[in-house]
Amino acid sequence: MGCGSSSEGKRDWKPLEERSCTDIPWLIVYTLFCVGMACICGYSIATGAASRLVSGYDSYGNTCGRNNTKIEGVPLSGRDMTENKNIFFLEPCNLDLVNRKIKSIALCVSKCPATNLTTYDEVKKFALTNGSHLCSYDISPTRYTSHSERFTKCPTLPVVRSKATPVFNRCIPVDIGCYVEFVQSFITFVSDNTVLRRVIAGVMASKEIIMGLCILALVLSLIMMVVIRYITKVLVWIITILVIIGSIGGTAVLWWLYVEQRNNTTSEPGSEVAWDNAKALLAYAIGATIFTVVLLLLMFFMRKRVAITISLFHVAGKVFLHLPLLVLQPFWTFFCLMLFWVYWIAVLLFLGTAGTAVKNNSTGAVEYQMQGPFQYLVWYHAVGLIWISEFILAFQQMTIAGAVVTYYFTRNKSQMPATPILSAMGRTIRYHLGTLAKGSFIITLVKIPRLILTYVHSQLKGKENACARCMLKGCICCLWCLEKCLKYLNQNAYTATAINSTSFCTSARDSFLILVENALRVAAINTVGDFVLFLGKVLIVSCTAFAGILALNYQKDYTVWVLPLFIVCMFAFLVAHCFLSVFENVVDVLFLCFAVDTKYNDGSHGREYYMDKALMEFVENSKKMGYYKPEEGDGRELKPMTRGGTVA
Repeated sequence: MGCGSSSEGKRDWKPLEERSCTDIPWLIVYTLFCVGMACICGYSIATGAASRLVSGYDSYGNTCGRNNTKIEGVPLSGRDMTENKNIFFLEPCNLDLVNRKIKSIALCVSKCPATNLTTYDEVKKFALTNGSHLCSYDISPTRYTSHSERFTKCPTLPVVRSKATPVFNRCIPVDIGCYVEFVQSFITFVSDNTVLRRVIAGVMASKEIIMGLCILALVLSLIMMVVIRYITKVLVWIITILVIIGSIGGTAVLWWLYVEQRNNTTSEPGSEVAWDNAKALLAYAIGATIFTVVLLLLMFFMRKRVAITISLFHVAGKVFLHLPLLVLQPFWTFFCLMLFWVYWIAVLLFLGTAGTAVKNNSTGAVEYQMQGPFQYLVWYHAVGLIWISEFILAFQQMTIAGAVVTYYFTRNKSQMPATPILSAMGRTIRYHLGTLAKGSFIITLVKIPRLILTYVHSQLKGKENACARCMLKGCICCLWCLEKCLKYLNQNAYTATAINSTSFCTSARDSFLILVENALRVAAINTVGDFVLFLGKVLIVSCTAFAGILALNYQKDYTVWVLPLFIVCMFAFLVAHCFLSVFENVVDVLFLCFAVDTKYNDGSHGREYYMDKALMEFVENSKKMGYYKPEEGDGRELKPMTRGGTVA
């Protein structure tokens, strides 16, 4: 199951021809892991953790609303609480902020106090009238006023009016004295004519405008995906000119400052500060000169390779015209992630009340703790959060890759499947889930130590020395860079799997070799292409913000636009990022398809290119200019198998 050398040797690249299941052992491992996740959920429900979380339990281990069994060593346990469905805290203001819980005796009661109770007589009357005992179970309501332990086993006076929450049945006081002052100061702050009041009023007054601007951002993102392929050439020239002017101009300014500073030092020979400044400027100028020369050389050698970026953007626009549902992939992925995260959080809360009952000797309260091997279930659950989340993201990448590969390697576009995206999903589910499991697990192996180091760094902030802090930050940065590189390689491996139905390691090796062979083209796409898409995001946010300023100018009820405009700009950026990130993925998939196409075909009879006309023009121009030399034929051909006029 490792990524060692493949035993397949030389293979023919036959896109979409032969489909076979890939990385079956990893699919089995991933399935067993998911079964383990389900067992954790079942364990927490079977041991009563779910019911204890939803219904709540008192300080003696009794689950409210149920008939409980006796806990050894706890006299007040094992009581029938069928009629007592609410949780009542004797000291609701005794908060433990570190452990995020209420340090108070909890009791199961049948009814929460509906009015303020200021004396023990009123507490007694409430118990006798409503049958809801607010003192410890071993104290009879008739003795509330005279019992010697009423100050420790009865609620702290005054007992303020409270109500039970609809789901978790906790008696939550409506007006708790411990935060009255905070509430009052907050109300005073908001009710006064302050900036916060004007901002909130602005949001409420402009809610229709905010909704309209969000729709505008959505429309602009859709338009940008179609238009950007037509203005890519202009943007590339603008970027090139700005980079040349900026690098040369910045270097010239540094040299000018150095000469001026050196002249000042000659006129004032005793100034050590001036000499230090001159030396620093000289170092900066030399560094800037080296950087400028290297940058200009790279741009010179890459000037023809940049054309592939423009051509790929043209083809990507056509892909979205044929596959418009690709733009919905981020939304489906986000929806699936939200469902999984809700499930994960619910099970995590279940685990917080799972385990066996343990009596706390200092407080006498009963707490549920997992002991032995079960205490590691939380760590297993945490790994599941990362692995399954990465698996869902990988499924989106494989789906996009499968749909784009089907588009690219189908000569007659009218013969494409009726639903290419659903077909790509079906192929992924049927053949390549093991590949997704393996790729997402590799990302998980890198992400877990990075998250651990980030947590350690946050906990030791201000305590470790400078050397340790630098080492931690360096490790975190290196792991972050490694994770980004692996994600890029994984994406190309998924594309190779979608093309040739090979295992993850074979696909990763093949795609890596192809990327290395086209290193300059990859650099051009990742620099110029990413920057163009970044400019597209900035343009969408800028247009939305400008429209927002014009629209909000007509609102005379307020003068503060900070929050409404911030909400609109954030939404515009997120929408633009979702759409253009899919566009970026499509461009990357198209490039790998193009690289495979040009490597194994030369346009001759029987080895015709699959590529689009725009890419074909790029290849022909490159041949004329001598920048592209196809390899000699080695007998390997791309011959997609058709079934009833439709590519398999």
